Amino acid sequence: MRILVAEDEPFLADLAADGLRAHAMAVDVTHDGATALERLAVNDYDVLVLDRDLPRVHGDDVCREVTRAGGPVRILMLTASGELHDRVGGLNLGADDYLAKPFAFEELVARIRALTRRTGRPLPPVLRRHGITMDTTVREATRDGRPLRLALKEYAVLEVLLRAEGAVVSTEELLERAWDEHIDPFTTAVKVTMSKLRAKLGDPPVIVTVPGRGYRL
Repeated sequence: MRILVAEDEPFLADLAADGLRAHAMAVDVTHDGATALERLAVNDYDVLVLDRDLPRVHGDDVCREVTRAGGPVRILMLTASGELHDRVGGLNLGADDYLAKPFAFEELVARIRALTRRTGRPLPPVLRRHGITMDTTVREATRDGRPLRLALKEYAVLEVLLRAEGAVVSTEELLERAWDEHIDPFTTAVKVTMSKLRAKLGDPPVIVTVPGRGYRL
């Protein structure tokens, strides 16, 4: 899944981003509301982690604009205040969830995963297809009961394919969903990761290359 963290405190933003990447999420970071809106206009995100007190464009105004645009991105609003009227105010602006600082990182991850299950047609936290089972809550995957020891990008690519439920996923979509904005669009990262993932999944092969279109499971 792809996350945008909009937080004006660089240390907290980088800490959150590094932790989310360790959970196989693709994460972009910005420190002000204006840049957040620019990123949202050009990239497809599953969740926006939005600090309420952003400079340049206030977090409330970012929330209003995202809600007005009506896209699929879910908003998790962060604030230094956990008072009832602040929580209600954030939700009334259009936020899907609200988390007061300081927070436990495990709760941030759990709330993000819960929000992604609301995007589009809800999918269960445990994904299954062709003998592959992935529990996204604990980041574990097996094939026919055999544990799969996957690198973060291998796990992320497999999750995208599982969520597609047999539909073809293009290389461009894999780059969009499993990598962040710094990835070179002409990279061979998808091909290399796919090769390693196929080797770890073993026989019989379950990932099909569809020439000119992408991959499907």
